[in-house]
Amino acid sequence: MISWFKQLRTAFGTSFLWLVCLIYFTQGFRSFVWTAVSYQLKDNLKLSPSASQFVTSVAFFPWSIKPLYGILSDCFPIRGRKRIPYLTLATLLSLLPWIILGLSPFLRNTRIELMIFLTVQNLGSAMADVVIDAMIAEAVRFERASFAGDLQSISWLSMAFGGICGSLLGGYALINLQIDRIFLLFSVLPALQLFSCGLVKEGSVQGKVFAEGSASNGSDMTSGIIDEEDKFSGEKSKISTLRRKKSQKNTKRAPTLENKFESPDKNESSSPPWYQSLESATYTLFRAFRKPAILRPMAWFFLAHVTVPNISTVMFYYQTEFLKLEASFLGTARVLGWLSLMIGTLTYNRYLKKMRLRYILMFTQVGIALLTVLDMVLVSRANVFLGISDKVTVLFGSALSDGINQFKFMPFLILSGQLCPPGVEGTLFALFMSINNLGSTVGSFVGAGLASVLNISSGSFDNLFLGIGIQVLCTFIPVAFLFLIPKGATGISA
Repeated sequence: MISWFKQLRTAFGTSFLWLVCLIYFTQGFRSFVWTAVSYQLKDNLKLSPSASQFVTSVAFFPWSIKPLYGILSDCFPIRGRKRIPYLTLATLLSLLPWIILGLSPFLRNTRIELMIFLTVQNLGSAMADVVIDAMIAEAVRFERASFAGDLQSISWLSMAFGGICGSLLGGYALINLQIDRIFLLFSVLPALQLFSCGLVKEGSVQGKVFAEGSASNGSDMTSGIIDEEDKFSGEKSKISTLRRKKSQKNTKRAPTLENKFESPDKNESSSPPWYQSLESATYTLFRAFRKPAILRPMAWFFLAHVTVPNISTVMFYYQTEFLKLEASFLGTARVLGWLSLMIGTLTYNRYLKKMRLRYILMFTQVGIALLTVLDMVLVSRANVFLGISDKVTVLFGSALSDGINQFKFMPFLILSGQLCPPGVEGTLFALFMSINNLGSTVGSFVGAGLASVLNISSGSFDNLFLGIGIQVLCTFIPVAFLFLIPKGATGISA
């Protein structure tokens, strides 16, 4: 292990390696402060479960537009640098809201103002996530490509370690500290991240080189998309040649608005470099998502979220108000969830990666439905009748739910990697993640609406059993759309 760290430090430098580990640790440790946010919405603002879930869903929306941050840093360098200035800006956006909320009782005790600051904080965290991913992708190019898996592994380990620490300490902090102190205490990590940004050096991007690179990269990306389209559709290379010739003919015609968007002119030297790069990125994304081989699988993962109402906030209210479970216990349950997630990842990589993704996703939906039935057992108090305590039931559900959900997230990551055409992996992968995050956000809105319709509120959980029953039935809806997943796709082939 020590020799492995030494190799990484030699390849990437101590400052860069430290920055990567710190950012991913902070992302995982966010559970520390967001546990406090959940109690702030419930206890201090006295919001209903549906209102609390609405605020949280809005606050996490910035994670659904991650490609915009990637395009922004790619196309608009600040003083000739594309990464560190944006990472510094993102860190400031994730730091200042916690300080302001920690110092201002009015802002943290007012729903609209609190929601705005939480949204800004997530904007900074999401932007930092995109920028550090881009820096990792650039760092492992060419002679350091053999370290790509190692750098991703250390990133994952840092985030998992941060999640475990945040979950363990979050509940105990709520017992011993005021919420304002928790906000200020968490701000130490973004402050340390801000200082660490100054330790990493980034080369300047010259305007001329940037302009030429943008044009050539756009051509390479376009070529990659066309080649990948042939791969997934199984067409002959002759068809690809005809398409290229047709595309060349279209560029010679008078430019209309549609033609300009369909095929940006790479020879317009009068256009500024940032415009050429922005046009190339937009064109690349548009062409990629026109392909059924990409659109259909991403549509399934989106539907898998939006068709199943997320009522996790309602269950949080039920567990804390009706079952009287302590914050420290719920933190322990989340730790089991993190460990289960890691075990699920290892299990998938060892035993399931050769299985067809359609089967894995179908069994995962069934497993999620069975675990949701466990919530019905908890709400109906059947577990007490069977002599099983509430804490054991909640721990068992937490230990299994994250592990089983990982069996759905791993195929998503695998398909995302397989479907990305050469040259646009970073941008499209960020877009795929945004689709997944947007689906989760919409599912939370649907859950908040369901709780409102069923009149489930703080202290009134009479219809919660019905709400969970609806959630169980909706879990089977995505199974009907599994035809959108490539039939022969597995964890090792598309």
